[in-house]
Formats: sequence, structure tokens, C-alpha cells
Amino acid sequence: MLRMLTMACVVSLGTVAWAQESAPPQFTPAPGLPAPTNPAPATPPKAPGLSATDYPPIPGGDFWRGNRNGLGPGMPGIAGNYISLWKFFPVLLLFFGWVHYGNWVAEDAASLKVRPIMWNGIQLGAGVLAILLALTVPSFFGSFIGGLLAWGGPLALYIKERNDRVPDSGKVMTPDHIKKWTTRQLARMGIRIGTGKVVESVVGPPIVFIGKTRTGAKDEKASRSVETSKGYMAARELVYDAILRRATDIHLEPNEDETSIRIRIDGVMYPTEPFDRPIGDAITNIFKVLSAMDITERRRPQDGSFGAICEKREIDFRLASQGTRHDEKLSIRILDQSNSVSTLEGLGMRKQLEEKIKEIINQPHGMFLSCGPTGAGKSTSLYAFLNHIDRYENNIITVEDPIEYKMDGVTQIEINQKSGQSFAQSLKSILRQDPDVVMIGEIRDEETAKIACQAAATGHMVFSTVHANDSVSALFRILDLGVEPFMLGGSLSAVLAQRLARRLCPHCKEPYHPNPDFLKKAGLSSDKIKEFYRPPTNPEETCTHCGGLGYRGRVGVFELLNINERMRDMIRDKAAMSAIKAEARKDGMLYMKEEGLRLVVRGVTSVDELLRVVK
Repeated sequence: MLRMLTMACVVSLGTVAWAQESAPPQFTPAPGLPAPTNPAPATPPKAPGLSATDYPPIPGGDFWRGNRNGLGPGMPGIAGNYISLWKFFPVLLLFFGWVHYGNWVAEDAASLKVRPIMWNGIQLGAGVLAILLALTVPSFFGSFIGGLLAWGGPLALYIKERNDRVPDSGKVMTPDHIKKWTTRQLARMGIRIGTGKVVESVVGPPIVFIGKTRTGAKDEKASRSVETSKGYMAARELVYDAILRRATDIHLEPNEDETSIRIRIDGVMYPTEPFDRPIGDAITNIFKVLSAMDITERRRPQDGSFGAICEKREIDFRLASQGTRHDEKLSIRILDQSNSVSTLEGLGMRKQLEEKIKEIINQPHGMFLSCGPTGAGKSTSLYAFLNHIDRYENNIITVEDPIEYKMDGVTQIEINQKSGQSFAQSLKSILRQDPDVVMIGEIRDEETAKIACQAAATGHMVFSTVHANDSVSALFRILDLGVEPFMLGGSLSAVLAQRLARRLCPHCKEPYHPNPDFLKKAGLSSDKIKEFYRPPTNPEETCTHCGGLGYRGRVGVFELLNINERMRDMIRDKAAMSAIKAEARKDGMLYMKEEGLRLVVRGVTSVDELLRVVK
């Protein structure tokens, strides 16, 4: 409809201009009748002695037709030029500005989900009102200023709302944005302001890629080599869009005729606009070059990493490639430290559980394990524990694969399997560095598990992760790796099992009455529980805070197994899993489902989301 109205306005304005600029028709008076006095002569006036068919001069000489005045009294101006071009040109600018920015508002509001239907209607009505004012108000300045305010006012209101929803780098019409826009336009014309490192690219989002070698050092040569590559701008836009949408992973999956793109937001995969195969392959090669990976090898699995500067902060990316039926698939993990949880309080635990964990991690020695599947937030929890410990009074050393987040005051070591440096070998070395606290990225093998238990038993506080479904099964996972029961029982302090559930959006979640049968099965009183919350089932408009997903952010669902003396004896005696669970229940342990139901009752998450992550 906007396009049809635009075409109609253009045709109308052009028709008016053509009609008004055309000279009036020439009339020939009938023989014997006086000539008309109103029409201006089509030719300059002649000397006295005119023929019967000529127009006589206009009496008085003060009247002329059109915008050009005559040469003097009795010499009228030239007919035509009824539209003042210097006044009509700003009206055209106003019209085309409305068309351009109306289209931008439509695309921008749809991509950001900032009430697109409402803002499209407002822009359409404001543009029509502006054009009507420009064409009908007699005063030129009044019509132009009125039309500008009628159209620019709603546009300014939209810009304010969308700027409140995006980070600083995505805001428009700010001093920083205007400065960058001016720099880009001058760069297009070949005028570059500042040094090469300061000047941005001519077009594209404000993100700069940083190549890295296999050892993790910056590779400026790789960064420069991809800037002229095909698909470079598309790669920047893909990564920048994923960062704006708080994605943690990007998946490039080749098909027969296109490269599908999926991103993971709050643990759930969402498809985005795909690329054609040539562009998709070019983007894959760009990321591989930045990560010092072999671009000629497309079947053998490879891994690497690169960085980027966005919003004046550095973001790391971890890559993994794998050959598939259609070609090479690429997975990119986004390690954005600004979105990570840095404090123990930020994990979202209930107060009693938080106090218990603080008591455990402040012990002088022992081993604290965090367990769960991939992507459950285990490493995030360990980083929060380390942040709670005084890093200046304690010597903290970490061994990771790879280093995900950088911490000041902590010695972080990254292992390199290709060079023969493993977790076990690194642990043997760092135990001679006089550590107080040791964090091991993951316990994968028997040697690492035994060294970790020995370190915990000899006066060190050890933090690590292990893949297990719940806290009790994590004990048997360590035993299956070959650790002796007496060694595990004497060194283990606690096991924290966890999952990550999506938080309900506080701005659009809706209450509902829960099923009484469900409350009965969950052990909840129907008299005390009046309502649960869920995402909107039939939203009237898209929520601007969550983008219509119904969820924004995630919260941890935990299960803490605190090892007491009775359980230590049971571990040494190789007791059954059911017996250890029963003892843990006596000690006050809550299962993950029970902890999750507390979040459901508080309206933090929904029942469906809890059942999705906790089995």
C-alpha cells in the first residue's frame, strides 16, 4: 500500500508540475470581436500598429503571468513557470525522505520487533499529512515546516524507542553514529579521516575481526587478507546480528543449493536467513582463515579461534568444523564476557543454597565438582566461585581447554593436546607452583581424576567439572574412571548438578490457573498456589523486550550434594546409589525438579520449560 501511495503521489506531483509549467493555449479572436485582455502575449509586445489578430498590451503594465516579472511598465513577463522550482525542490526532498525513511522504519521495526505494524501505520499517516500540508498551506515556510514536523516527529519517537532496545553500537542519530556515518561517506569519496586503524570500513556493522594463530596470538596478516574477500561484509553482518540477539552459538550448515544459518539463543536453536552456497562457502573460508585453519581440508575435523572488537570490547570465538554429506559444517561458539555471570549471587540460587555453597568453597581443602550436560553452565558456575574467593590472598591457578573467560589476578593455563600438553601433565606442573586453589576445566580420564583427588587430599581446594546427569551419578562417574573409593571419599566435598532454564519475559508473561492434578502430583497445595505463569499464547503484538519469544535470559536449576561423614563411609564401602540418595535426602538435599518448582511458583520460569530441561 505504501508503494502504491508513493507512486500515486509521484504521478500527481509530476502532473501538476507539467500542467503548470506548460504555456496557456493561444486563442484567436473571431473576426470583428475585440481581443481578450487577460491572456499574456505569447510573444514580446510589438510597436504600435498591431494587426487585428495580435494581443494588445495589458493596460497599466503592472500585471504579468507566471513567476518571471516583465522587463518594465507595460512589458509583462513570460507566461508559464507557475511553480517556483526553488520552493518545489524542498517539497520533493520531503517526499523522497518520507519514502526512504518509511521503508527503513518498516525493515528496522520488523528486524528488531519494535511494534512494526503500529509504526508502519504511523509513518504512512504522517507522510500523507506532511505532503498535504506542503501542498495546501499558502505560506511556503509554514507548509514546509509543518510537513517536516508532521513527518519527523513520529520518526523521532520511533528512533527513541528502538534506541532503548539496542546496545550503544546499534543506536542511530547519536553524536557517535553521526560521526561514524560522516566518516564512512567521506571514505566512499576517497577522503579518509584519521589513521588506518581508526577509520572504519566504508559500509557494514561496527565490528572488526581479529585473526589468531594456532597458539592464540594475534595474526594481523590474516585479518587484512580477508578484508577484500568475497562475503566479508556478510560475515560481519552475521556475527554482529548474533551478538545483538544474545546468541551463544552460530551454525553454518551447507545444503545442496544454500547454506542454512541457525543461532542458539538461551539454549534453543532458531533459524535465520540462509545464504547462497557461494556466499556461504566464502564466509566459511573467511572464518577458517581468521582461525588459522586449513581451508583446503574440508573433510577432516578442525578447530581454531579468532576474535573481534565490538562495542569497544573484545569478544572471542571458538570454531569447530566437520565434513558432512553436502560439504563442511562450521560451528562457532561466542564467548562474550559481558554476558557472563561474574558473581555467585548472579547465579540465581535460593538464599539457603547460596550460603551453603559459600561455606564449602571457603574451605581450605577439598574437591568441588560441577556436573551436567554440555551447555548447562558448569564453567560459568566455577568462574563465579573463583570470583568469590579472594584472589590476592590466595594463589589461584586454572587449567582449561580452552580459556573461555579472562580473569585478573588468576593464573590461567590453556592446554594443547597436539603438543602433548594434557590436563594431567599440566596438573603435575602447577602443583609445584604453590597453589591454594586449582580449577580444572574437565575431568576426562583416570590420570586427571587421580591427580585431582590427590591435590584435594593434600591441602588444595580443587574445582572441576564432570559430565553426569545428577549429583549422585557424578560420584559413580569418578569411580568408573578408576579412582579408588577411599581416595574419592576422603577428598570430595560437594557435587553441584545443574541445568539452565529460560526465564520468562517479565513484560509479556501471562498468568493462568494450574491443573489441580498437576499440583497434587507435585506436592503443592492448591489453596496456596493460585496461579502459574507462561509465555503469551495469543499475543496482540510482539513484545519489544524478548522479541516475541516469551523468554529472555536463563536461570540455573541446581541440586547440591553435600558430602557428610556418613556419606564418606558409604562411598568407601561402595554403597548403592539408592542408599546414598536416601542419606542425601535425610541431610536436606532437594532434587532439581523440586528446586525448579520453586522457580515456577515464583513466576521465574514455566512448567513446560522446567520439564524440557529437567527429566
